Amino acid sequence: MTAETSDPGQAEQYAVVAIASSAGGIHALIEVLGALDADFPVPVLVVQHLDPRHRTVIAEILARRTPLDVKLAEAGERAAPGTIYIAPPNRHLLVSADGVLTLSDSELVHFVRPSADLLFESLAGAFGPRAIACVLTGSGSDGAMGVDAVKSRGGTVIAQDPASAEFRGMPEAAVGTRAVDFVLPLEEIPAVIRGLVETERQ
Repeated sequence: MTAETSDPGQAEQYAVVAIASSAGGIHALIEVLGALDADFPVPVLVVQHLDPRHRTVIAEILARRTPLDVKLAEAGERAAPGTIYIAPPNRHLLVSADGVLTLSDSELVHFVRPSADLLFESLAGAFGPRAIACVLTGSGSDGAMGVDAVKSRGGTVIAQDPASAEFRGMPEAAVGTRAVDFVLPLEEIPAVIRGLVETERQ
C-alpha cells in the first residue's frame, strides 16, 4: 500500500533508515542488519567510523550476514529499497529529498569523517517525519546533534541501551538529548525497525 492510498489518519510512510556506530559497531551492525528481511521496503544508510588508512571490507563482511544488498555508497546514486549503503572511509555521506546520495570531503565534525551528525541532519531535512535514525555502540558523541535534528522534524529515533553497548559514548550522548523514542537492548532493535517500517505496508 502506498502512502497515497493509505488511511488519511495514518502518518506518512517511513522512507529511509539511517544507522550510526563506531567502536564495537561491526558486531552491532551484523546483529541489526542480519535480522532485516530480504524484502525490506526502504534503503538503509550506515555511518560506521572506519580507519581510512586501510582498505575497508565492511561491505563484504555485512553482505555475508544479511539478506539485503550491501555496498559502499557512491556519489550521485539514488538509494534503493532493500539496499544498505555504507559511508566510505573518510567521506561524509548525505542524502537529498529524492534519495540521491552525496559524498563530501568537507571538514571533520567532532573529529570524525564520516559524521553521523551530518547524515542525520541531511536525513531530517530531506525526509522529516519519514526518517528513522538509530545510534548504536561507539565512543564519543557523534550522532547526538543529528538525532535532535531528526526528532525536531518529526522523525523517529532509536538508541541502543548504553548498558548493552560495548562502548557507551554515542548511545549515551543520543539518549542525553531526550530526543530518543526507543532505548533498547541491541537484540530488540531490528524488530522495532521492522515493525515501524513494515506495519505501514499492511
